[in-house]
Amino acid sequence: MKPAIKIGILTVSDRASAKVYEDVSGKYIISLLKEYLVTDWEAVYHVIPDEQELIENSLIRLADEENCCLIITTGGTGPAKRDVTPEATEAVCQKMLPGFGELMRKVSLEQVATAILSRQTAGIRNQTLMINLPGKPAAISTCIEAVFPAVPYCIDLINGPYLECNPQKIKVFRPAVS
Repeated sequence: MKPAIKIGILTVSDRASAKVYEDVSGKYIISLLKEYLVTDWEAVYHVIPDEQELIENSLIRLADEENCCLIITTGGTGPAKRDVTPEATEAVCQKMLPGFGELMRKVSLEQVATAILSRQTAGIRNQTLMINLPGKPAAISTCIEAVFPAVPYCIDLINGPYLECNPQKIKVFRPAVS
């Protein structure tokens, strides 16, 4: 039996990691992925504080040791001093994919003017796609719905596993096979 595909979910929040409140954002991402993906997969889920070195080490561990083909972070993408998730992501990736952040800001700006403050990004480390999402479930929904159609094909292009999606939940792009 083939091992399940691993997807990392990393919540970056001082308060959630200190158990001041429950992490709803990371759990929400897991529930969305359960709707989107038909492929067998398992979540590798962690909640950590807003510390750049810890974020970098967690991303490296999820990519290089846990072999996650996709890592989705939530939180730490704003302009506050402790918001350093994009910097940590850029530090560990070989290639950045700025179109992800551009599209997430575009669709978010259609709903809220403060989306211009968001700094989400995405990048590739070896065979892992990393995507930074905002920290609020409503914003997560808006952003992941916008970018997820490109995720399975991006993972194909970096020689990751084939992710099959539920077309009733999310329409993904893959070029026609000739």
